[in-house]
Amino acid sequence: MNVLVTGGGGFLGSHLVERLRADGLDPFVARRADYDLTREEDAARLFADARPELVFHLAAEVGGIGANRANPGRYWYANLQMGVHMLEEARVNGVQKLVVVGTVCAYPKFTPVPFHEDDLWNGYPEETNAPYGVAKKSLLVGAQAYREQYGLDAIFLLPTNLYGPGDNFDLATSHVIPALIRKMIEPPEEIVLWGDGSPTREFLYVEDCAEALALAASRYDGADPVNIGTGREISIRDLAELIAEITGFTGELRWDTSMPNGQPRRSLDPSRARELFGFQARTPLREGIERTVAWYRSHAPTYAAT
Repeated sequence: MNVLVTGGGGFLGSHLVERLRADGLDPFVARRADYDLTREEDAARLFADARPELVFHLAAEVGGIGANRANPGRYWYANLQMGVHMLEEARVNGVQKLVVVGTVCAYPKFTPVPFHEDDLWNGYPEETNAPYGVAKKSLLVGAQAYREQYGLDAIFLLPTNLYGPGDNFDLATSHVIPALIRKMIEPPEEIVLWGDGSPTREFLYVEDCAEALALAASRYDGADPVNIGTGREISIRDLAELIAEITGFTGELRWDTSMPNGQPRRSLDPSRARELFGFQARTPLREGIERTVAWYRSHAPTYAAT
């Protein structure tokens, strides 16, 4: 089977490519340097080059709260355009299956915990990442519409916050776990963190997510969105203390309450993925962070100048 992975050189994409190769597949890896998927002509050229039967659409422009606040228009435009082009090219080229990766940021700000897929449309996303979340959620509408009108087997998955080896450790765009790891391994006497530490988040080890995507591609063919997560949440304050313990950071953690907290709580109900295609996360948070810290320590010189 010809398999295409957009964003295959990125964080999740590289792990998915490894997972697919372990299954004996040789996926076509689409990288931004070669294909700008916000451009229709580049998307068409990609499909002509890859001739895919199965497509995983992972390419995205994304970052933490700071990056979302700095790039609301770009994140809305780029993520919407890339997804629209993937849906249309999959239709035009007769793709057998399209796996679209959404985001937990699509959920309403005050969704009851744990988030269930049926709550997805019951409100507006948290403001700091709403443009990104709305763009991704629009692709669910597109996937369902293309399934209904054209018979395209497009499935839509909603991973929670990912972390693990190979994550983005650029402090300008990174998410909370890699940012904390980098700051605590290259420590000043004090680290200033946004908000008050009370919001909760759920974190999924990247290799577990790659496993979920592979399982969904082979076992799930429905129109309904499916959460990909652990079902376990931790406060940002407790997370910071855990990473400090693992890294050996002994400085002071100071909370800047003038900065936004983000969504108050975030944790998924993962039961639909377990029931529909047998996915269950296997990596405990502490173990996953220990692996990520070890990976960063071995690659820290790469980031020293950034």
